[in-house]
Amino acid sequence: MRVEFLGTGGYHPNERRQTTCVMLPEVGVIFDAGTAFFRVASRIRTPEIHIFLTHAHLDHIVGLTFILTAFATTSLKKAHVHGTEATLAAVREHLFAKPLFPVSPAYEFHPLAETIEIPGGGVLRHVQLSHPGGSIGYRIDWPGKSLAMITDTTADGSYVEFIRGVDLLIHECYLSDSSGDWAKKTGHSHTTPVAELARDCGAGQLLLIHLDPRFADADPIDLKTARGIFPRTELAEDLMVVDF
Repeated sequence: MRVEFLGTGGYHPNERRQTTCVMLPEVGVIFDAGTAFFRVASRIRTPEIHIFLTHAHLDHIVGLTFILTAFATTSLKKAHVHGTEATLAAVREHLFAKPLFPVSPAYEFHPLAETIEIPGGGVLRHVQLSHPGGSIGYRIDWPGKSLAMITDTTADGSYVEFIRGVDLLIHECYLSDSSGDWAKKTGHSHTTPVAELARDCGAGQLLLIHLDPRFADADPIDLKTARGIFPRTELAEDLMVVDF
């Protein structure tokens, strides 16, 4: 399964990272629609796509307004948006309010079901995360492999069973340990708790995303510290491709 990291930053884009968007082009699955969503059109391989929103903060949904390009330039026939009732309501009522975006895209909106079948024999499940306004974590299990997408939350361990044994754990790491207090106040994660969580759940690999946009350098979270706890840790970069 191919995973393409189209956007790996948080809050706002910088010169290195667009905001969060992770795509599985072979099965038409996309997690979040941040500013990097403009990169989706050139990667569409399926007649339908399914976008799973973690929550309604602007850095995770603003890219939904970019879908018109995909409908105009690709063979895309349908675009589905999945999220909580509150998230979908925020998208419809605010992001696509006529004064802001008068041409409403032809999205089909779906409140999250308990489980959702994914092409290739996969099953998607979700879990509630702790974050101001709420956030949702996702996991897909296919025969012989699994992936979890966890962002905009503190690595508080409350969802360790949900991600237990996952092959690829994609997890936010907004701040380094030096800003741990600020991470707790804002509902985000910092380096050591994220690495400990990957170790404790028995993940196969940890990819870190949703990085603080104030820093456009290669390693804003101290990768050495994370690897000291969980050696199979990498920082995701925009346009990185991972096969697992």
